Amino acid sequence: MLNNPRMDQRKIETLWAHVHWLGTLAAAGSFTAAAQRLAVSKAAMSQRIAELEKAAGVPLVRRTTRSVRLTEAGQRLVDATGTAFEQIERAFASVQDLAGEPRGLLRLSAPVALGRQRIVPLLPPFLRRHPELRIELELSDRLVSLAQEGFDLAIRHAASVPDTHVAWTLCETRTLLVASRSYLARRGRPDEPADLAGHDCLHYLRAGEAPTWSFEPARPAGKEAGTRVSVAVRGPFAANNSEALREAVLAGAGIALLPDFSAQRAVTAGRLTVLLPRWRAVGGFAGRIHAVRAYTPHVPRAVQALVAHLRESLRDGFGAA
Repeated sequence: MLNNPRMDQRKIETLWAHVHWLGTLAAAGSFTAAAQRLAVSKAAMSQRIAELEKAAGVPLVRRTTRSVRLTEAGQRLVDATGTAFEQIERAFASVQDLAGEPRGLLRLSAPVALGRQRIVPLLPPFLRRHPELRIELELSDRLVSLAQEGFDLAIRHAASVPDTHVAWTLCETRTLLVASRSYLARRGRPDEPADLAGHDCLHYLRAGEAPTWSFEPARPAGKEAGTRVSVAVRGPFAANNSEALREAVLAGAGIALLPDFSAQRAVTAGRLTVLLPRWRAVGGFAGRIHAVRAYTPHVPRAVQALVAHLRESLRDGFGAA
């Protein structure tokens, strides 16, 4: 190991943690991110890697002003030891579960709008119920790599999840076409999807997609879908966040498609009006909220407990929120 067969066994044992830190650095992509994940200082992280390189006798990390990448030797070391460290983590998690009470650190990822509005309020009562547990929540609309970035669970607003992951459906969700009363008083109410072409439509930004909204006639459960109608829309404002769109709609800037978790409270309060009730928006936002985890044979008790809490809290969806 470490290119030195004569190295004292005790010296090798002291470097096991260093190798684990190297693997964390490889997954995190920077000393700052790796240090945050390990709950250590950036200086300590850099010192450990330097000590490991000195023991190995070869550079393991290639540093630039913008990024950190492993050398061939560093990648070989991470590849050779990664599985072993994963097994150790799983074994330790299973031992922790013997204590019965969920404990330790649970790293969670969630989309910004959904996380801020609906997930964060559910976490304090869960943590009061499990005082030995800590949660680190990252709010981001990017699709994080759970295994590589060290997340235990992700909340996803998606139609499907990768086959390599385990997914629990938390609730169903709907897409609502909404406008404020002030906008409707000024511009009138659309009666059919085609009418939207003459309105200010505030759309959700998606890379490479033209602002087009599609609708099908609303139908009772179990009935086949009707003919889909698509309308090219335009307006004075677009954003990649449903909260930002909702605030613009509330200010009277136009009409928008919003997920119910962003719009329903304003609808219930009478601040927003749902339009085209005889039509159902399709393709705008996914119809389900999932809790997603990279597949492993053992699911930690903390993950099981949080998923159960979220499913119970969200079982009725957002229709009456």
